[in-house]
Amino acid sequence: MNGSVNSAPTILDIKLKRGPAGLGFNIVGGLDQQYVMNDSGIYVAKIKENGAAALDGRLQEGDKIIAINGHRLDSLSHSAAVELFRTAGEDVELRVQQRPPHTLNGSTSSRSDGESSLLPVALIAIAVGAVAVAAFLAYRRLPLNPRKAI
Repeated sequence: MNGSVNSAPTILDIKLKRGPAGLGFNIVGGLDQQYVMNDSGIYVAKIKENGAAALDGRLQEGDKIIAINGHRLDSLSHSAAVELFRTAGEDVELRVQQRPPHTLNGSTSSRSDGESSLLPVALIAIAVGAVAVAAFLAYRRLPLNPRKAI
């Protein structure tokens, strides 16, 4: 036994009331823009702060939206899915499959816009620092007054 647990995905029915900023989340995916490898489903890309979805609290970044107001979203292009969301009305019912761990191609980080991982920046800083130290040491080894051989 390898310790892994195979459980059925969790399906939620979420009712949201469209607010001044819409439903409060962005979507990715579709037949023409697969977000998860070999899956043309529609996924939650970003939950907008203080939007209807954030205030409800159940919808999470990375969740798969199976249906909106009873209309299934599988086999739709991204633009067709966006149009369904736009025309869904004020009261919207979503059927959602909660995000499975470790299957997404894109990031589902909950960091706010503009905040990114510091690891790449740190690695670049270390590399630049190492080059600067090597250049400084090489420069110090050069004689100050080079003598010409006669």
